[in-house]
Order: sequence, then structure tokens, then C-alpha cells
Amino acid sequence: MTVAGDRDGAGRSGSAAADTAIRAVRARVYVVPTTFDGEPMNESDGTAKWDSTTVLVVEIDAGGRTGLGYAYTSSTGLGLVRDVLAPLVTGADAMSTPRLFWGMARAVRNIGWRGIAASAISAMDVALHDLKAKLLDVSLLQLLGASRDRIMVYGSGGFTSYSDEQLREQLGGWAEQGIHAVKMKIGTDAAADPSRVRTAREAIGDDVQLFVDANGAYSRKQALGMAELFWHEDRVTWFEEPVSSDDLDGLRLMRDRGPGGMQIAAGEYGYMPADFRLLLTAGAVDTLQADATRCGGVTGFLNAAEQCIAWGVPLSAHCAPALHAVLTASVEPGVHVEYFHDHALIEPLLFDGTPDLVDGCLVPDPSRPGLGLELTDRGEEYRTASWEWD
Repeated sequence: MTVAGDRDGAGRSGSAAADTAIRAVRARVYVVPTTFDGEPMNESDGTAKWDSTTVLVVEIDAGGRTGLGYAYTSSTGLGLVRDVLAPLVTGADAMSTPRLFWGMARAVRNIGWRGIAASAISAMDVALHDLKAKLLDVSLLQLLGASRDRIMVYGSGGFTSYSDEQLREQLGGWAEQGIHAVKMKIGTDAAADPSRVRTAREAIGDDVQLFVDANGAYSRKQALGMAELFWHEDRVTWFEEPVSSDDLDGLRLMRDRGPGGMQIAAGEYGYMPADFRLLLTAGAVDTLQADATRCGGVTGFLNAAEQCIAWGVPLSAHCAPALHAVLTASVEPGVHVEYFHDHALIEPLLFDGTPDLVDGCLVPDPSRPGLGLELTDRGEEYRTASWEWD
């Protein structure tokens, strides 16, 4: 099946398009329990609790090569790949990534683009770009064009379900590894948050940046008060979602009235280009966040980066470090990648070729074609569903 109006692959000759025609699509779902030091442990933040992480992995074949993409989303995303997205792209030219992305976006109009559909499209778009780079026998970083050869990370965890001892062990451990910034969760118990933040600062020392993330748990006045306290007492330089990311006026209030040295960040729940436009036009963030496993894969992440350039705002990648190491290194406004505890464990389990962590930075390997990842069988015990269109 080809995309409507695309007789031979967006103007490419019929024979050339045939060499890159998409022949098969496969999807798998993995559900991996959350752990601390290898032992199962529930996790929580200011507004949610969880005991596992679900990963949708997509593979797309063309020209004897296989593209790999993934997204952290619900297992129901597999049904969208099976019923809506795979039939749309099968037979189309794998090189026509913009055409395929917007075709998938139009296909979910009546389902609703935001949410699970956006994540399914994201996994497909990443796989399509990985495939395109492999067909050209270049790394994805070379295909996109590198702005830098590595990208800073910040260690991210510090869940509100952790004891003070666990908080110290995790955040202090990242500092000892040479990671230059760490982030912790707050908001479950506002009364306990100042003490927990103090514990974190003591664990990491004075030379490591300390970030906090309330996941929208605070009211506006609570958030303003906490910002002042965290800044003056513990030099917190990043306050993520101090109020709900839907409260654009509240985020703007935090930017206008909060400490001058503290970045207000949001954007991880941006699914469509318009979501980022709303945050930026409202003046709601000092740093925009984007998650390529939600916002449309490579295509959506690059769009967010272009919007950041237009508004003069830096871009930080949310979670999925193996994917974002490449994408954030390719865009000019990129400043860092979230080295999220759960994902930093899952990605080396499921994939070979995850980028190395060197001096607090992720370093993509330009010698590996495409994204540089290959699916392994190490996570088979966590696979809960699979499907293929061949």
C-alpha cells in the first residue's frame, strides 16, 4: 500500500523506489518491572505511582535493511500500529519520511493524535528514520547533521517512594560517576520536600547541579514559595512542572516571579507541534522539553527544536537516553538529555549499541549505521505481545 498520491515514492523513479519499498512491519511490547539495586520496587512522583515500564518496539524492513524505533507508552499502541499505521506505510518508499509522518498524523485524526496515537507514530517515525539512514549506510547523526559529538546528561530518579538512604545512594552515585547534574521528584508530601531536597544536596556536594520535578503537584502559591526556598537553601537551578503543564499562566507566573537563577521547564507532554507553540508563545518556559517517543519521533523532535530556535529557548530531551543522545546532539538548541533511571536500565537490556556515558555526556557512535541500536533477545521474559505484517 502506498500513501495517497505517492505513485512511486515522492517523485523517485519506479525502480529506485522499489529498492526502498517497505516490505514488512513488526511490533513488540515489553513490560519491565521497576527496580532499585536489582530488586523490584514501586516508584512514585508528585502525581503518579507505577511498578513497571511499558515499551513499544517497532521494526520496519526495506531494501534488505531493518529500521528500529521505540516509545514508552501503553501496550495498546501495538493495536494502532497493527490496524492503522502499518497498512498505511507498507509498500511506500521508506525514503519519504516527511510524507509518511504526515500521512500517519492524518490517519489518526478521528482517533485523536495526542496520547497513545502520538507515541505509536513516534515509534514508527524513529524506525523509518533509522531505516532511511541504514539504506544510505550512514549513522542517523550524520544523516541529520551533527551540532556536536556528545551531549550532557542529567541523572534522573530520586522518586518520592525512595527512603533518604536510597536517595543519597542513587544521586550521590551519579555524582561520583562524573554526571554534572541530577534531578529528584518532589510533590507527594510538600511538608517533607525541603528536607528531602537538603538530603539530595548533601549527597551530591556543591559542584553538581540539583534539579527538582514536581510533575504538576503544587498550586501556584505553593510552587512560588518552594522555588524561593529551594533556590536560597540548596541552589536548585531547575524546577520542572512546578504546576501543571496545562496551566500556562501558572508557569509564566513562575518565570516572572521565581528566582532569577532557576530554570522553569515543561514540555514532556507535548504531542503535537501546536503543543510546543502554545508553551512558547505563552512565555511559559525558560527551557522547553520534548520527548521524541511522544512528540512524533525524529520529525516531531526536529520540529520542536526549530520552534526553540525561533523563540531563542534551549531544548532539553525528556527520558529515552539512547534515542535522545543522537537527536539532541543533532540540534543547535539542545542542552542536555534526561538519563532517567528506568530507561537507563531498560535500553541496554533490550538493545545493543546504546551510547557510552563519558564524563557526564552520552557519546553516539558515528560508525554504527542508523540510530546505532539493535534489538536483542535479552528482554524476552518481559515481552507480553508481538505482531508482524509481512
